[in-house]
Amino acid sequence: MKKTLVVMLMAVAFAMPSNAQIKLGLTGGLNLTNVNVKDAAGTVKGRTGFFIGPTVKFTLPIVGLGIDASAVYDQREGKVDVGGNEQTIKSQSIQIPINVRYGMGLGDLLEVFAFAGPQFGFNVGSNKKIEEWDTEWTLKSANLSANLGIGLTVLSHLQAKFNYNWALGKTGEIKSISGARDAVGSAKFNCWQISLAYWF
Repeated sequence: MKKTLVVMLMAVAFAMPSNAQIKLGLTGGLNLTNVNVKDAAGTVKGRTGFFIGPTVKFTLPIVGLGIDASAVYDQREGKVDVGGNEQTIKSQSIQIPINVRYGMGLGDLLEVFAFAGPQFGFNVGSNKKIEEWDTEWTLKSANLSANLGIGLTVLSHLQAKFNYNWALGKTGEIKSISGARDAVGSAKFNCWQISLAYWF
C-alpha cells in the first residue's frame, strides 16, 4: 500500500505541467460515519467524528480541470451494542485523498465543482479490545476508500465541500477470543463528509 501511494504521488507530481497553478490551504470538517457490519453479533451504530490537515490544489491549463490532495488526521467512531451492553470503537488514521475535480463559475468570484478519486488511509491509533464480552476489535493498518462529491469556492479562498467516502475493503475485524462462532465478523467505516477549506 505504501509503495503504491509513493508511486501515485510521484506520478501526480511529474504529470503537473510547468504552468499549472498551485495553491496551499488548510481543511477540516465532520465525519458522519455509517458502519456496515458483516457476520457479527450485535449492532454497530455510527457516530460523528472529524478530520483536519493541510491541502494542496493544482489547477491545470485545461479549462475547469484540476487535482487536489490532502493529508489529514481523521477520526471515526462507532458504538457497539451486544445484548444491551455498549462500547465505543474508534478509528484514528492519516487519510490522503487525491481527487480529480471539474469546475465552472464566474472567474475568481464563484466556482462550483464536482470531484472524485481514491483515498489512502494509515492507522495511527491503537486497536480496541472489548474484553467484557470476550471479543476483540482489530483495525487494519492500512485501508483504501473512494470519494465522490460536490463543492463551492468563493472569492478564490473559501471552499465548502460535501461528499461520500466509502470503504473499498474492511476497516477492521471483530473476533471472539473464546472462539464463539457468532462473534466473528468485519466492519466498514463509510461516511458522509462536510468540510471547509481556506486557500492561502
